[in-house]
Amino acid sequence: MSDSDAVDRALIERMCMAIEHRGPDSRGLFVESGVGLGVQRLRVIDLVTGDQPIYNEDRSVVLVLNGEIYNYQSLRAGLEQRGHVFTTKTDTEVIVHLYEEHGPDCVRWLRGMFAFALWDSGRNQLLLARDRVGKKPLFYATKGDTLWFASEARAILEDAAIERSVDFDAIDTFLQLQYVPHPQSAFAALRKLPPAHTLVWQHGRFRIERYWKLSYRRNAIADEQEAHEQIRAGLLEATSLRLRSDVPLGAFLSGGVDSSAVVGAMAMQGGQVSTFSIGFGAERYDETSYAREVAELFDTDHHEFRVEPKAIDVLPRLVWHYGEPFADPSAIPSFYLSELARQHVTVAMNGDGGDESFAGYTRYLERRADRLSNLPRPVKSALAATGRLVGRGDREHSLRARLDRAAYAALLPPPERYAKWIGYFDERERLELYTADFRDAVGAARLGSSAIAIPYAESDAEDEINRLLDVDVQSYLPGDLLVKMDIASMAHSLEVRSPLLDHEFMELAAGLPGNWKLTGRTTKRLFKDALRPWLPDAILDRPKWGFAVPLASWFREDLRRVPREVLLDPGSLARGFFREERLRGLVAEHESGAYDHANKLWALIQLELWLRTFVDVRPVAPVAVDLAAI
Repeated sequence: MSDSDAVDRALIERMCMAIEHRGPDSRGLFVESGVGLGVQRLRVIDLVTGDQPIYNEDRSVVLVLNGEIYNYQSLRAGLEQRGHVFTTKTDTEVIVHLYEEHGPDCVRWLRGMFAFALWDSGRNQLLLARDRVGKKPLFYATKGDTLWFASEARAILEDAAIERSVDFDAIDTFLQLQYVPHPQSAFAALRKLPPAHTLVWQHGRFRIERYWKLSYRRNAIADEQEAHEQIRAGLLEATSLRLRSDVPLGAFLSGGVDSSAVVGAMAMQGGQVSTFSIGFGAERYDETSYAREVAELFDTDHHEFRVEPKAIDVLPRLVWHYGEPFADPSAIPSFYLSELARQHVTVAMNGDGGDESFAGYTRYLERRADRLSNLPRPVKSALAATGRLVGRGDREHSLRARLDRAAYAALLPPPERYAKWIGYFDERERLELYTADFRDAVGAARLGSSAIAIPYAESDAEDEINRLLDVDVQSYLPGDLLVKMDIASMAHSLEVRSPLLDHEFMELAAGLPGNWKLTGRTTKRLFKDALRPWLPDAILDRPKWGFAVPLASWFREDLRRVPREVLLDPGSLARGFFREERLRGLVAEHESGAYDHANKLWALIQLELWLRTFVDVRPVAPVAVDLAAI
């Protein structure tokens, strides 16, 4: 969009082609003086008349949408009663009529996952909006009086006017967190619109505003029994809203609490559910037996896929699709699971969001540093000094190594302590890794991400557990989990819906005390107890596994040569980002078994391959990396 220049229609076509995988069913364009909109549609609701762009009655408002609006039928009924005329049966059309009544505040009425662009020719105004929790991505760039925007960075990069230079601050944050958090992008020229925000562009200027924030103030629920009833009712209602589809629909099923709860809620509303699971050859990472148990319980049409070390062959495709360095290894099974599901359905439900609402991660149990932090500072400093005696040769899980980590964390403020628990490379490790030139490029102010500190400080939570949940809802959830699933699924033209991320359901959970959710060493206790009428104790009470990948053993056995060949390649070293001595140390320490550096090595590999794919070259397809030769 530009206030001064005509928009190149061919550029909009190329931008659409770059993300055709997200919506292969139709392409729609709107181009007039100074503005161009393009959309790739995956047909899910209203297969006949629902293609985009969508207009209001006099065509003064035009919209393109990525996502789904789940409460569109009730919204439409109200709008029709107030005189609005609809020409389609699609969920998308409710947005243009809501905009006519409420302007940019129209987003407040939407329950769904969405990123959309709306052009109002009467006001010469563009509205961009992103859903409350960040299910759908939205990148943008500005230069002079021109604005570019798209669901993926690759589409904006189709314009040669957008430079591909690296944002080194973002790379520093990536190495800490394993993802690049909003509003940062790995590209210096691009930014991400944060979840629950709108961007209004008018006459070459724009403003960004937040329209929603999850509150953790105590709600009116009196006791846990009432909470159980409300949780079950809320999950059934959120799931029911998401069952509306004009194409085949199924569900991901890991056999964990969250996905099992969603499958149960689906089954209770009639009809056989198609379920899809992923497994590993390594038994300690494989949950398929639990998934089969739940599938049998609800009589689903069940499908399984097994991931082996050769799955690393998908790495070039992962790098190409994610478009930014992204180091969550569970992107591998997510990618394959989406591929499996798409062979049978176009829409899949999943259990994302349960851990962030009900305290499901074991890291919330970490209390050693909290206890140490109450000691007098001289004592803490002495402990830290003792811990620093731990050498690189000590085994990672030795008493001295654990003392080192706990003592060091005890000296940190709470948000920095939490960042250390969840991070890959902490500040000390990054300083050891970076060359002097790279440290200068990053800048000392960026060593230590604000992605954790800001939401921690701004939270209205009344207890520490809920405060940490608030931090994860604003950082880890949109920056990692939702990016992982959006990219993995849309790479296969699969839509994924998440009932546990319904914002009204999340508001219910956020208003409940933290000690109901996490009791002793029992994570997600309140949610598990609420589900006991639906699910067997063997599913609810088993240890949490997560979507773990056996990278550590892969990098010591079948894929032993991959880290060395990628990270110590002369071209990689020539970038001058990282000290060769420390890179060699990370590889050697992992190979010897002294340390488990699998996640660190994976992050560095992802970064290097991203640089080769997007910064060194102008890609038209995934860059071939001959992993077989490695």
